[in-house]
Amino acid sequence: MTALSEIYEEYEFLEPDDRYRLLIELGRALEAMPDALKTDATLVRGCSAAVWVYPQRMEDGRLHFLADSNAAITKGIIALVLKTVQDQSPRQVADADIEGALAPFDLKNQLSSNRTQGIPNMIALIRETAARYL
Repeated sequence: MTALSEIYEEYEFLEPDDRYRLLIELGRALEAMPDALKTDATLVRGCSAAVWVYPQRMEDGRLHFLADSNAAITKGIIALVLKTVQDQSPRQVADADIEGALAPFDLKNQLSSNRTQGIPNMIALIRETAARYL
């Protein structure tokens, strides 16, 4: 997986349309989430598009998240969020400054409010998951 910093290095030099394309590519690169996991229990509330996040605890205790969305750009946003916490311990996930890691992307000014309104809810769900495992 490409590090968030490498993605930002590319992102910062792109025009707005190309930034959309990059987000769409990131979403396409997400690990496939089986349809059986796309349930009301894994649905992130407050997103304009449907977003599902399913946490898995790996044998070594690290958290691995599967995610999907029915909107390509939103799927790219969740891919960015997951880049900050994927395959880390519950403590690392709980302590992660997800908002700070995403701040350079300036998503609120780059994308419509409809596309970004669910980001806090995605982050909250990830943090709640980590807290359950602590």
